[in-house]
Amino acid sequence: MQLYINTKGAYVHIKDQMFEIRIKNGNNEVVKHHFSAKKIQSIVMSEGIALSTDAVSLSVKNNIDIVFVEWDGRPIGRVWHSKLGSTTLIRKEQLKASISKDGLNAVKNWITTKIDNEINFIKWLKKHRQKEVEFLDDKIEKMQALNISISQLEAETVKDVADIIRGLEGTSGRLFFETLNYVLPKNYQFNGRSSRPAKDPFNAFLNYAFGILYSKIEKSLILAGLDPYLGFLHRDDYNQLSFVFDFIEPYRIYAIEVVFKLFSGKKVRQSHTDEITNGFSLNKEGKELLVGAFNNFFDVETIRYKGRNQTRSNAILADARSYANSLIKNNTSDEKTDDIDKIFNL
Repeated sequence: MQLYINTKGAYVHIKDQMFEIRIKNGNNEVVKHHFSAKKIQSIVMSEGIALSTDAVSLSVKNNIDIVFVEWDGRPIGRVWHSKLGSTTLIRKEQLKASISKDGLNAVKNWITTKIDNEINFIKWLKKHRQKEVEFLDDKIEKMQALNISISQLEAETVKDVADIIRGLEGTSGRLFFETLNYVLPKNYQFNGRSSRPAKDPFNAFLNYAFGILYSKIEKSLILAGLDPYLGFLHRDDYNQLSFVFDFIEPYRIYAIEVVFKLFSGKKVRQSHTDEITNGFSLNKEGKELLVGAFNNFFDVETIRYKGRNQTRSNAILADARSYANSLIKNNTSDEKTDDIDKIFNL
Protein backbone atom coordinates (compact mmCIF):
# COMPACT_ATOMS: atom_id res chain seq x y z
CA MET A 1 0.00 0.00 0.00
CA GLN A 2 0.93 3.67 -0.24
CA LEU A 3 0.43 5.91 2.80
CA TYR A 4 -0.73 9.47 2.11
CA ILE A 5 -0.45 11.71 5.17
CA ASN A 6 -2.05 15.14 4.71
CA THR A 7 -3.07 16.13 8.24
CA LYS A 8 -0.98 18.97 9.64
CA GLY A 9 0.52 18.18 13.02
CA ALA A 10 0.68 14.42 12.38
CA TYR A 11 3.73 12.60 13.74
CA VAL A 12 5.32 9.52 12.17
CA HIS A 13 7.66 7.34 14.21
CA ILE A 14 8.35 3.68 15.02
CA LYS A 15 6.85 1.55 17.74
CA ASP A 16 7.43 -2.20 18.01
CA GLN A 17 9.06 -2.16 14.53
CA MET A 18 5.90 -0.72 12.99
CA PHE A 19 5.12 2.73 11.68
CA GLU A 20 2.96 4.58 14.18
CA ILE A 21 1.14 7.69 12.93
CA ARG A 22 -0.28 9.98 15.58
CA ILE A 23 -3.02 12.40 14.52
CA LYS A 24 -5.19 14.64 16.69
CA ASN A 25 -8.91 14.41 15.98
CA GLY A 26 -11.54 17.14 16.26
CA ASN A 27 -11.71 16.65 20.03
CA ASN A 28 -7.95 17.19 20.33
CA GLU A 29 -7.51 13.50 21.19
CA VAL A 30 -4.52 11.63 19.76
CA VAL A 31 -5.51 8.80 17.42
CA LYS A 32 -2.83 6.23 16.59
CA HIS A 33 -2.56 4.17 13.38
CA HIS A 34 -0.10 1.30 12.95
CA PHE A 35 1.30 -0.15 9.73
CA SER A 36 3.76 -2.95 9.05
CA ALA A 37 6.80 -1.98 6.96
CA LYS A 38 6.28 -5.16 4.94
CA LYS A 39 2.96 -3.85 3.62
CA ILE A 40 4.09 -0.37 2.55
CA GLN A 41 5.58 0.66 -0.80
CA SER A 42 5.88 4.38 -0.17
CA ILE A 43 4.89 7.16 2.21
CA VAL A 44 3.72 10.49 0.80
CA MET A 45 3.76 13.41 3.21
CA SER A 46 2.52 16.98 2.78
CA GLU A 47 3.84 20.00 4.66
CA GLY A 48 3.44 20.37 8.42
CA ILE A 49 4.12 16.73 9.41
CA ALA A 50 6.86 15.53 11.79
CA LEU A 51 9.00 12.52 10.92
CA SER A 52 11.41 10.70 13.23
CA THR A 53 14.84 9.41 12.22
CA ASP A 54 13.89 5.87 13.25
CA ALA A 55 11.01 6.02 10.75
CA VAL A 56 13.46 7.12 8.05
CA SER A 57 15.83 4.30 9.00
CA LEU A 58 13.12 1.62 8.86
CA SER A 59 11.99 2.96 5.48
CA VAL A 60 15.50 2.78 4.03
CA LYS A 61 16.02 -0.75 5.31
CA ASN A 62 12.74 -1.89 3.72
CA ASN A 63 13.16 -0.02 0.41
CA ILE A 64 10.24 2.31 1.19
CA ASP A 65 10.61 5.73 -0.37
CA ILE A 66 9.36 8.76 1.54
CA VAL A 67 8.05 11.49 -0.75
CA PHE A 68 7.54 15.09 0.38
CA VAL A 69 4.94 17.07 -1.57
CA GLU A 70 3.81 20.69 -1.65
CA TRP A 71 0.25 21.86 -1.00
CA ASP A 72 -0.73 21.17 -4.63
CA GLY A 73 0.68 17.63 -4.68
CA ARG A 74 3.89 18.48 -6.55
CA PRO A 75 6.79 16.38 -5.19
CA ILE A 76 9.68 18.43 -3.83
CA GLY A 77 11.97 15.66 -2.59
CA ARG A 78 12.26 12.10 -1.43
CA VAL A 79 14.23 9.96 1.00
CA TRP A 80 15.45 6.64 -0.34
CA HIS A 81 18.42 4.31 0.00
CA SER A 82 21.67 5.40 -1.65
CA LYS A 83 22.16 2.31 -3.83
CA LEU A 84 21.86 2.83 -7.57
CA GLY A 85 20.23 -0.59 -7.98
CA SER A 86 21.44 -0.99 -11.55
CA THR A 87 24.46 -0.86 -13.81
CA THR A 88 25.80 2.61 -14.66
CA LEU A 89 25.77 1.46 -18.28
CA ILE A 90 22.08 2.36 -18.43
CA ARG A 91 22.81 5.97 -17.53
CA LYS A 92 25.70 6.13 -20.01
CA GLU A 93 23.44 4.92 -22.81
CA GLN A 94 20.68 7.30 -21.70
CA LEU A 95 23.12 10.19 -22.06
CA LYS A 96 24.12 9.02 -25.54
CA ALA A 97 20.49 8.71 -26.57
CA SER A 98 19.73 12.24 -25.39
CA ILE A 99 22.03 13.69 -28.06
CA SER A 100 21.29 11.24 -30.85
CA LYS A 101 18.51 10.24 -33.21
CA ASP A 102 17.53 7.48 -30.78
CA GLY A 103 16.45 10.17 -28.32
CA LEU A 104 14.36 11.89 -30.98
CA ASN A 105 12.64 8.63 -31.89
CA ALA A 106 11.87 7.98 -28.22
CA VAL A 107 10.40 11.45 -27.76
CA LYS A 108 8.27 11.14 -30.89
CA ASN A 109 6.98 7.80 -29.63
CA TRP A 110 6.09 9.18 -26.17
CA ILE A 111 4.37 12.28 -27.52
CA THR A 112 2.42 10.53 -30.30
CA THR A 113 1.34 7.84 -27.82
CA LYS A 114 0.13 10.56 -25.48
CA ILE A 115 -1.95 12.16 -28.24
CA ASP A 116 -3.24 8.76 -29.39
CA ASN A 117 -4.39 8.08 -25.82
CA GLU A 118 -6.20 11.42 -25.72
CA ILE A 119 -7.85 10.72 -29.07
CA ASN A 120 -8.99 7.32 -27.81
CA PHE A 121 -10.41 9.00 -24.73
CA ILE A 122 -12.46 11.35 -26.94
CA LYS A 123 -13.67 8.33 -28.92
CA TRP A 124 -14.80 6.80 -25.63
CA LEU A 125 -16.67 10.04 -24.86
CA LYS A 126 -18.50 9.73 -28.19
CA LYS A 127 -20.17 6.50 -27.07
CA HIS A 128 -22.12 8.34 -24.39
CA ARG A 129 -22.66 11.72 -26.08
CA GLN A 130 -24.41 11.32 -29.41
CA LYS A 131 -25.42 14.99 -29.51
CA GLU A 132 -21.77 16.10 -29.46
CA VAL A 133 -20.47 13.67 -32.11
CA GLU A 134 -19.84 16.35 -34.75
CA PHE A 135 -17.87 18.51 -32.29
CA LEU A 136 -15.86 15.53 -31.03
CA ASP A 137 -15.08 14.24 -34.53
CA ASP A 138 -13.73 17.65 -35.47
CA LYS A 139 -11.32 17.60 -32.50
CA ILE A 140 -10.24 14.05 -33.30
CA GLU A 141 -9.48 14.95 -36.93
CA LYS A 142 -7.40 17.98 -35.95
CA MET A 143 -5.45 16.09 -33.27
CA GLN A 144 -4.76 13.21 -35.65
CA ALA A 145 -3.31 15.65 -38.19
CA LEU A 146 -1.03 17.16 -35.55
CA ASN A 147 0.10 13.69 -34.49
CA ILE A 148 1.01 12.78 -38.06
CA SER A 149 3.08 15.96 -38.29
CA ILE A 150 5.02 14.98 -35.17
CA SER A 151 5.59 11.40 -36.34
CA GLN A 152 6.97 12.62 -39.69
CA LEU A 153 9.55 15.00 -38.22
CA GLU A 154 13.12 14.14 -39.20
CA ALA A 155 16.31 15.45 -37.59
CA GLU A 156 19.56 14.23 -36.07
CA THR A 157 18.71 15.18 -32.49
CA VAL A 158 15.71 16.28 -30.43
CA LYS A 159 17.25 19.73 -30.03
CA ASP A 160 16.92 20.37 -33.78
CA VAL A 161 13.10 20.10 -33.71
CA ALA A 162 12.27 20.58 -30.02
CA ASP A 163 10.38 23.85 -30.52
CA ILE A 164 8.33 22.35 -33.35
CA ILE A 165 7.39 19.33 -31.20
CA ARG A 166 6.40 21.56 -28.29
CA GLY A 167 4.28 23.74 -30.56
CA LEU A 168 2.41 20.84 -32.15
CA GLU A 169 1.95 19.11 -28.81
CA GLY A 170 0.72 22.33 -27.19
CA THR A 171 -1.87 22.87 -29.92
CA SER A 172 -3.11 19.30 -29.55
CA GLY A 173 -3.31 19.72 -25.77
CA ARG A 174 -5.45 22.83 -26.09
CA LEU A 175 -7.83 20.98 -28.41
CA PHE A 176 -8.07 18.10 -25.94
CA PHE A 177 -8.84 20.25 -22.91
CA GLU A 178 -11.35 22.27 -24.90
CA THR A 179 -13.07 18.94 -25.52
CA LEU A 180 -13.10 17.95 -21.85
CA ASN A 181 -14.49 21.34 -20.89
CA TYR A 182 -17.20 21.08 -23.55
CA VAL A 183 -18.60 17.76 -22.29
CA LEU A 184 -18.44 18.47 -18.55
CA PRO A 185 -21.54 19.63 -16.66
CA LYS A 186 -21.72 23.46 -16.84
CA ASN A 187 -21.00 24.00 -13.15
CA TYR A 188 -17.72 22.09 -13.54
CA GLN A 189 -16.47 23.72 -16.75
CA PHE A 190 -13.11 25.50 -16.87
CA ASN A 191 -11.22 27.88 -19.14
CA GLY A 192 -8.14 25.90 -20.27
CA ARG A 193 -5.22 24.48 -18.30
CA SER A 194 -3.87 26.42 -15.34
CA SER A 195 -1.41 25.60 -12.58
CA ARG A 196 0.22 27.13 -9.51
CA PRO A 197 -2.38 28.24 -8.73
CA ALA A 198 -5.22 26.47 -10.49
CA LYS A 199 -7.87 28.90 -11.68
CA ASP A 200 -10.74 26.47 -11.05
CA PRO A 201 -11.56 23.27 -9.12
CA PHE A 202 -11.04 20.99 -12.15
CA ASN A 203 -7.46 22.18 -12.60
CA ALA A 204 -6.85 22.02 -8.85
CA PHE A 205 -7.76 18.32 -8.91
CA LEU A 206 -5.79 17.72 -12.10
CA ASN A 207 -2.65 19.45 -10.80
CA TYR A 208 -2.70 17.34 -7.65
CA ALA A 209 -3.22 14.15 -9.69
CA PHE A 210 -0.26 15.06 -11.91
CA GLY A 211 1.80 15.67 -8.78
CA ILE A 212 1.11 12.13 -7.56
CA LEU A 213 1.88 10.78 -11.03
CA TYR A 214 5.22 12.66 -11.19
CA SER A 215 6.32 10.87 -8.03
CA LYS A 216 5.17 7.49 -9.36
CA ILE A 217 7.04 8.00 -12.65
CA GLU A 218 10.21 9.12 -10.87
CA LYS A 219 10.18 6.00 -8.70
CA SER A 220 9.69 3.73 -11.72
CA LEU A 221 12.62 5.36 -13.53
CA ILE A 222 14.89 4.99 -10.52
CA LEU A 223 13.92 1.33 -10.11
CA ALA A 224 14.71 0.79 -13.79
CA GLY A 225 18.14 2.36 -13.40
CA LEU A 226 17.33 5.47 -15.44
CA ASP A 227 18.34 9.01 -14.48
CA PRO A 228 15.21 11.10 -13.79
CA TYR A 229 17.18 14.32 -14.38
CA LEU A 230 18.67 13.47 -17.77
CA GLY A 231 15.94 14.55 -20.16
CA PHE A 232 15.60 14.51 -23.94
CA LEU A 233 12.90 17.06 -24.80
CA HIS A 234 12.49 19.01 -21.59
CA ARG A 235 15.23 21.48 -20.74
CA ASP A 236 17.99 20.58 -18.31
CA ASP A 237 17.25 23.39 -15.89
CA TYR A 238 18.76 23.32 -12.42
CA ASN A 239 17.28 20.57 -10.23
CA GLN A 240 14.56 19.74 -12.78
CA LEU A 241 13.40 16.17 -13.27
CA SER A 242 13.58 16.53 -17.05
CA PHE A 243 13.35 12.85 -17.90
CA VAL A 244 10.33 12.42 -15.62
CA PHE A 245 8.56 15.09 -17.69
CA ASP A 246 9.57 13.27 -20.89
CA PHE A 247 8.60 9.76 -19.80
CA ILE A 248 5.33 10.77 -18.14
CA GLU A 249 3.65 11.87 -21.38
CA PRO A 250 1.92 8.58 -22.38
CA TYR A 251 0.59 8.14 -18.83
CA ARG A 252 -0.91 11.59 -18.26
CA ILE A 253 -4.19 10.23 -19.61
CA TYR A 254 -4.44 7.99 -16.53
CA ALA A 255 -4.47 10.97 -14.16
CA ILE A 256 -6.83 12.86 -16.47
CA GLU A 257 -9.25 9.92 -16.56
CA VAL A 258 -9.35 9.69 -12.76
CA VAL A 259 -10.14 13.39 -12.39
CA PHE A 260 -12.60 13.53 -15.30
CA LYS A 261 -14.63 10.61 -13.94
CA LEU A 262 -14.84 12.25 -10.51
CA PHE A 263 -16.27 15.40 -12.09
CA SER A 264 -18.47 13.80 -14.73
CA GLY A 265 -19.80 11.45 -12.04
CA LYS A 266 -20.65 14.54 -9.93
CA LYS A 267 -18.62 13.28 -6.98
CA VAL A 268 -16.79 16.57 -6.54
CA ARG A 269 -18.44 19.13 -4.26
CA GLN A 270 -17.68 22.77 -3.66
CA SER A 271 -16.48 21.81 -0.18
CA HIS A 272 -13.56 19.81 -1.67
CA THR A 273 -11.62 22.93 -2.68
CA ASP A 274 -10.69 26.20 -0.99
CA GLU A 275 -10.35 29.56 -2.68
CA ILE A 276 -6.84 30.97 -2.36
CA THR A 277 -5.17 34.05 -3.80
CA ASN A 278 -5.86 34.04 -7.56
CA GLY A 279 -7.12 30.47 -7.61
CA PHE A 280 -8.23 27.24 -5.96
CA SER A 281 -6.56 24.53 -3.90
CA LEU A 282 -7.62 21.06 -2.76
CA ASN A 283 -8.36 20.83 0.95
CA LYS A 284 -8.08 17.75 3.15
CA GLU A 285 -11.43 16.31 2.03
CA GLY A 286 -10.65 16.93 -1.62
CA LYS A 287 -7.27 15.23 -1.33
CA GLU A 288 -8.85 12.22 0.36
CA LEU A 289 -11.38 11.89 -2.47
CA LEU A 290 -8.74 12.16 -5.19
CA VAL A 291 -6.10 9.97 -3.55
CA GLY A 292 -8.63 7.20 -2.92
CA ALA A 293 -9.77 7.21 -6.54
CA PHE A 294 -6.20 7.52 -7.82
CA ASN A 295 -4.87 4.61 -5.78
CA ASN A 296 -7.77 2.38 -6.77
CA PHE A 297 -7.24 3.23 -10.46
CA PHE A 298 -3.47 2.66 -10.37
CA ASP A 299 -2.90 -0.05 -7.77
CA VAL A 300 -6.13 -2.05 -7.43
CA GLU A 301 -7.77 -2.15 -10.86
CA THR A 302 -6.03 -4.33 -13.45
CA ILE A 303 -5.75 -3.92 -17.19
CA ARG A 304 -4.74 -6.28 -19.97
CA TYR A 305 -1.26 -5.06 -20.81
CA LYS A 306 1.20 -6.83 -23.09
CA GLY A 307 -0.53 -10.17 -22.63
CA ARG A 308 -0.86 -9.98 -18.85
CA ASN A 309 -3.34 -8.73 -16.29
CA GLN A 310 -1.53 -6.14 -14.19
CA THR A 311 -2.06 -2.85 -12.41
CA ARG A 312 -1.33 0.40 -14.17
CA SER A 313 1.51 1.08 -11.72
CA ASN A 314 3.16 -2.22 -12.66
CA ALA A 315 2.62 -1.48 -16.35
CA ILE A 316 4.48 1.84 -16.00
CA LEU A 317 7.35 0.13 -14.19
CA ALA A 318 7.48 -2.58 -16.86
CA ASP A 319 7.72 0.10 -19.56
CA ALA A 320 10.54 1.87 -17.71
CA ARG A 321 12.48 -1.37 -17.39
CA SER A 322 11.79 -2.23 -21.03
CA TYR A 323 13.19 1.13 -22.14
CA ALA A 324 16.26 0.71 -19.92
CA ASN A 325 16.87 -2.74 -21.38
CA SER A 326 16.52 -1.35 -24.91
CA LEU A 327 19.33 1.11 -24.16
CA ILE A 328 21.61 -1.70 -23.00
CA LYS A 329 20.79 -3.94 -25.94
CA ASN A 330 21.87 -1.18 -28.30
CA ASN A 331 25.28 -1.14 -26.67
CA THR A 332 28.12 -3.21 -28.14
CA SER A 333 30.75 -2.73 -25.44
CA ASP A 334 32.09 -5.46 -23.17
CA GLU A 335 29.87 -4.13 -20.38
CA LYS A 336 26.92 -5.63 -22.24
CA THR A 337 27.85 -9.02 -20.81
CA ASP A 338 26.30 -7.96 -17.48
CA ASP A 339 23.36 -10.13 -16.51
CA ILE A 340 20.41 -7.87 -17.33
CA ASP A 341 18.08 -9.94 -15.16
CA LYS A 342 20.16 -8.96 -12.12
CA ILE A 343 20.23 -5.25 -12.88
CA PHE A 344 16.97 -4.49 -11.16
CA ASN A 345 17.42 -6.42 -7.92
CA LEU A 346 16.67 -3.87 -5.17
